[in-house]
Amino acid sequence: MDSDVRRYLDELVGRARAVLGDDLVGAYAAGSVGLGAYQPGRSDVDVALVVVRPVAGPVKRTLVDRLRHEALPCPARGLELVVYRRDVAGSGTPEPGFEVELNTGATMPFRATWDPADRPAADGRFWYALDRSILRQSGLALLGPPAADVFADPGPEDLRRLLVEALRWWLALPTPPGDAPAPGAEDAVLGACRALVRCRDGVWLGKVDAGRRLAADDPDGGLIRRSIAARRGGPPPAGPEARAFQQRVLERIAATH
Repeated sequence: MDSDVRRYLDELVGRARAVLGDDLVGAYAAGSVGLGAYQPGRSDVDVALVVVRPVAGPVKRTLVDRLRHEALPCPARGLELVVYRRDVAGSGTPEPGFEVELNTGATMPFRATWDPADRPAADGRFWYALDRSILRQSGLALLGPPAADVFADPGPEDLRRLLVEALRWWLALPTPPGDAPAPGAEDAVLGACRALVRCRDGVWLGKVDAGRRLAADDPDGGLIRRSIAARRGGPPPAGPEARAFQQRVLERIAATH
């Protein structure tokens, strides 16, 4: 793990314990850090905190104040932090189910969401159960028991539906017209690769690792390899070809039973 990220996570956990006290029973690095795919300058730091009981409103606000970028500078693009009750984390629910969510960073728009009902449907409600599934497999325990003992996967049908919803959300994003390289299209392609690998092989991989696995024998291997190269500074694929690939992956996952 990047040494700056390690120090940051240590300080974050210390501050969270100071606010939440004995109610904090676990802290876990998720996303690219947990999957061993963290890329300095590009990746976010994803953290899940697990608590015993519901968090009161004033405590939520204190936690956000202590952890937002202005109070604790994030060395990555930004911090995406979610707090769950332990019963929710272990339930396998497909619902968001969080206590509070914080997005903050030097290049990330600030957002604090105090209740799942406040989460705009247009921003996607599928992220949380998918993130908890990744945490179950690969969450890095910063505090508390192993992540596999705390988090649960959604059921197979819920997981497939959530992956389809995620792909539809990506497809609804605007893309530049024409065949010019479209910044961000590489992440759309590789995110679709990760979804397909999870559905097909039952394992979560980092985006680049998922792309490598598929590129070996997929008809779209050339597009996937160009998307991997774009993560290292090469030109991204064009928007239309990325969208066409996402649509094909969506159809493959939707047809899975």
